[in-house]
Amino acid sequence: MTAGTSSSVFLDVASEVEIPEEGTLTRVLYRDDQIRVVVFAFDEGQELTDHTAAVPAIVQVISGRIRLDLDGDPVELEPGSWVRMEANLTHAVLALEPSVMLLTLLRSA
Repeated sequence: MTAGTSSSVFLDVASEVEIPEEGTLTRVLYRDDQIRVVVFAFDEGQELTDHTAAVPAIVQVISGRIRLDLDGDPVELEPGSWVRMEANLTHAVLALEPSVMLLTLLRSA
């Protein structure tokens, strides 16, 4: 849900996507010159293999459980978990159960 011309309101981020059976879905929720916010929906066992981002990023788990591999160090995340990653950090994501994750990419000013 978007409200007004100068703000974006999402009362329930998880409702913005449906977790696909045996798949992964992404949707950009917001973007401007400073940030890009993307919601990911993963079915159990779905993954994003090792990759990097050119800018710092924040991962927030909205629902489910994921394993986030941070440069070879795995950490299990549950709803309410929050992780900030530096630019160019190698990372991977594995959904341990059907999950929704919010990714915020922080662009330089």
